[in-house]
Amino acid sequence: MIIGVISDTHGLLRPEALAALRGVDRIIHAGDIGAPDVLEALAALAPVTAVRGNNDRGPWADAIAHTQVVEAGDGVLIYVIHDVAEIDVDPAAAGFAAVIAGHFHRPLNELRDGVLWFNPGSAGPRRFKLPIALGRLTIQSGRATGEIVTVDV
Repeated sequence: MIIGVISDTHGLLRPEALAALRGVDRIIHAGDIGAPDVLEALAALAPVTAVRGNNDRGPWADAIAHTQVVEAGDGVLIYVIHDVAEIDVDPAAAGFAAVIAGHFHRPLNELRDGVLWFNPGSAGPRRFKLPIALGRLTIQSGRATGEIVTVDV
């Protein structure tokens, strides 16, 4: 299974990001979505799970949870939150294979204590000199491995 991971679109869903997500089995948006049409466009590609970011406000965002647990097959559980500083569980003790977060706009793909900590970076408006990026998780044999994908714009 391949999961596309995107975050911090802030209402801007670039055609290059959509192209990079084509063919995935599922999409996770790690918050700061910015507008409901972003989720609608993503849902045209694959089933979407999203969490609310600190900038997601208004009636459209009220139904979006702050955290989600995604079961990705092969018994792989993924914890999704926008700001990793707000995590309220020990992912390794809870049996999570991966933690996905956004918020910091910096890509991260790091294994800690057997748990993949993954931030796809920001796919929306460019911040500072950080890349426009998103990610892919490959779920295989009960494990999650990540890849950061930079988008040329």
